[in-house]
Amino acid sequence: MINEYIRLEHISKSFGETEVLKDLNASLHKGEILGFLGPSGAGKTTTIRILTGQLKATQGDAYVLDTHVKNIDESIYEQIGIVTDQSGVYERLSVYDNLRYFARIHGVELKHVEELLTRVGLLEHKKKPAGKLSKGQAQRLVLARAVLHKPKVLFLDEPTSGLDPSTAQDIHELLLELKEEGMAVFLTTHNMEEATKLCDHVALLNKGEIVEYGSPEELCLRYNRDKQYRVLLTDGSRLVLRQSPEDVEQLSRLLQEDRVNSLHSCEPTLESVFLTVTGRTLQ
Repeated sequence: MINEYIRLEHISKSFGETEVLKDLNASLHKGEILGFLGPSGAGKTTTIRILTGQLKATQGDAYVLDTHVKNIDESIYEQIGIVTDQSGVYERLSVYDNLRYFARIHGVELKHVEELLTRVGLLEHKKKPAGKLSKGQAQRLVLARAVLHKPKVLFLDEPTSGLDPSTAQDIHELLLELKEEGMAVFLTTHNMEEATKLCDHVALLNKGEIVEYGSPEELCLRYNRDKQYRVLLTDGSRLVLRQSPEDVEQLSRLLQEDRVNSLHSCEPTLESVFLTVTGRTLQ
């Protein structure tokens, strides 16, 4: 049984004289979420287009479900789902009919359409023309369409960009459910908070190169070079203590005197790690 659903081996891509991807190596397994993270122009969308057979790599090899991307055919497309900023809906069709159309294409029983609409919170809108949906509702419909046939691999290109926090949270919960069911998710985003919440592993992309790779926790701990601790005392005052003999002694004394209300370590965020590694912000 295949557990490695995606593999990138030394992938590079050039458009003329411009190299947009440089020697990418990564893998994604069943029941995992892999995040490709970076600002616009970092090469995230190009990577998805190579993995889904829309672009040919200049160098290197890529595999999806143990099939080389140059050999991707209908049998592979039946096992993947794709959500990009170009994924639209049939605006004149109802929400229900949008999914019914694709259910017939994929041979999915129609009873699953309403089940999925319930799951993405669109059942009450099933008769509404898709063109009348809000941006968040339309994105839920696009995601529902992508997972209707229960693909093994789901490609998501900035799936929550521009959405309100509540809708983004709903999509996050659905993605974590799909992951628990065994789906592998290849996620591109510039939202580091989203990646920290969702991803098992992340690749930080800068100008087409993977500059760091690992779990969000591993990367944040790796760059936790100036260890600090935020302390809230019982009298309401706050302290920031460092990993020094003097501060450790002070913290020990405060704990013994039962004066500590809360204590938090101050690891860097993924966004601050990205800034440290690249010297660039995510905008």
